[in-house]
Amino acid sequence: MLYRNFGKTGEKVSILGFGCMRLPLLSGGDSTKIDKEKAIKIIRYAIDRGVNYVDTAYTYHGNSSTKGGAGEPLVAEALKNGYREKVNLATKLPSWLITKRSDMDKYLNEQLERLQTDHIDFYLIHSLNRENWKKVKENGVDEFLDSAIKDGRIRYAGFSFHDKLDLFKEIVDYYNWSFCQMQYNYSDENFQAGTRGLKYAAQKGLGITIMEPLRGGKLVNSLPKEAMDTFDRSNFKRTPAEWGLRWVWNHPEVKVVLSGMNSMEQVKENIKTADKARANSLTEKELKLIDKVKDVFNAKIKVNCTGCEYCMPCPSGVNIPGCFSAYNNYSIFGKDDDTYNSISSENRASKCKECGRCESLCPQGITIRRELKNVRDLFEKVPAL
Repeated sequence: MLYRNFGKTGEKVSILGFGCMRLPLLSGGDSTKIDKEKAIKIIRYAIDRGVNYVDTAYTYHGNSSTKGGAGEPLVAEALKNGYREKVNLATKLPSWLITKRSDMDKYLNEQLERLQTDHIDFYLIHSLNRENWKKVKENGVDEFLDSAIKDGRIRYAGFSFHDKLDLFKEIVDYYNWSFCQMQYNYSDENFQAGTRGLKYAAQKGLGITIMEPLRGGKLVNSLPKEAMDTFDRSNFKRTPAEWGLRWVWNHPEVKVVLSGMNSMEQVKENIKTADKARANSLTEKELKLIDKVKDVFNAKIKVNCTGCEYCMPCPSGVNIPGCFSAYNNYSIFGKDDDTYNSISSENRASKCKECGRCESLCPQGITIRRELKNVRDLFEKVPAL
């Protein structure tokens, strides 16, 4: 395992971090029902092989955006028997739930209990966009972080981000952050904070953690044939996952790349890749190859959805990520893809009542109501009389 200096903190962190948002589930697909035995096994396997950064959040593996999910308690179980001392533990304050200053202490203290620890190494203000940032700033987030660091409940303060570059810079400059977390992959160089945000934060001395390095698995499982052919024709024999991760790790500003691994095969492959992914190690020829793949992929994507499920549950029952996945798959793979047929009639796009709740929660800023109409028109057209 390779390690990098985590910005101004001086800590050495593994370049591969274990993201606990997509842990393996029991049969049935209920996101709250984690396969505990399998999840603990793969988390500990990763730690035993050098991963020292484990990331979770208050709502991970929950069925509500307002209640604690099953993720933090599972991580607490995985870090028993000496594993807690081997890792830097990261979790996040649910920014959208903050209505007063005391809420911040309430959630942090609850999280310490849920994680069965007396401190969080890397504590983030979760999912900052313009609305959430205004909310936590007005309620004294800077004083809260100062006091939590002083009394030892957290070691380092950071934030995760889902908005535009100008807001990213404003947040970076507002407080003496130690680190930040942002979305970055070869398909999203100019999306949200993007490359310019990455460099800006690095210049300020922040440790930088990357989420969605494989765009919710889309850069592995949804590559069109033209993209796969481009990789296959090259002299470099790598899997799509290895190409995607190596591209992110090639940036020296990046310190940790989070991977939402849910199988032992994924863990083993990513650890193998992380053992050789040094900054600036890709050749010009390799980078041009990735650019060709990126152009093919981006030209076919209809909706910029990563499947994070922040929009869920939908009050009307619409499976929003499922609908968009089917829409994108149809665009990429054509009529042979019948993903939409696997979605129950009660969960299809036509059930949308246009309440707008999903759009207020979407970290990608997708105009969900409009796009669901497009999905409906494509897959649920009423035959002409």
